[in-house]
Amino acid sequence: MGTALSETRAAVERWTADGNRTTVEFEVEHLWGLHTVRGRFGDFDGTYAVGPGGTEIELTVDASSIDTGIATRDEHLRSPEFLFVALHPQMRFRSTRVMRLDGEHVHVDGQLEAVGMTVPLAFDASLREIDGELEIEATTTVDQRRFGMSEGPLGNVRPPTTVHVKARLVREASA
Repeated sequence: MGTALSETRAAVERWTADGNRTTVEFEVEHLWGLHTVRGRFGDFDGTYAVGPGGTEIELTVDASSIDTGIATRDEHLRSPEFLFVALHPQMRFRSTRVMRLDGEHVHVDGQLEAVGMTVPLAFDASLREIDGELEIEATTTVDQRRFGMSEGPLGNVRPPTTVHVKARLVREASA
């Protein structure tokens, strides 16, 4: 990587996710593993910042923007049994530590907040600079039961949920 991502610079460099070139997707086994439900979130904001204090990653997702392609299922996922959107309209991930593994990979530790609860989350991600922009991609699993979410009325939603984020980030103009 070039100097654009150097943590030794005095100024903070900040990058913002381009909503048209970023995806936040998930999949979870359903019907006792016989079927996989796939979906995405359509409304989110994300940032990547590098400064003297280190690197920070944040992703905020509008929980009501869930889309599995089936409206009745989406409404059920917005209910108190799962995302409880009426009381908790957003999910948020904030990094607590980002450690460079090699030229194109980082290890990220952080906190995932959803349905009023916060749990630690760690994962590896690829990070590349492309044409003056950043691309970060990560796949991890989250056991939804840690957030008090249901396994469905018959126990037919199998943990964990796999989450995949591929973000294209554009550098913010300097102040």
